[in-house]
Amino acid sequence: MTAVNFDDAINSLADARPFRVFVIELHGGTRYEIDHPRAIINKNGVAVFLRPGGGFVYFDHDSVNQIFLTPASEIAAGDAA
Repeated sequence: MTAVNFDDAINSLADARPFRVFVIELHGGTRYEIDHPRAIINKNGVAVFLRPGGGFVYFDHDSVNQIFLTPASEIAAGDAA
């Protein structure tokens, strides 16, 4: 995924009204459920996700495997978007 495509996708999902939960899966299978539009910020292909309960996760466009447009509870292991 290019930096521009990544930024466009994240901005589009975070700005959607009504907001819908989405999941970002990194290479290696780690998934982060974005449950609030202000839980993620991004610029120039780099993102920061504020985890529930505190703490941050930093990742970039090259580390993203796929983005699911559904909550994590509805995604089975191995599903493709």
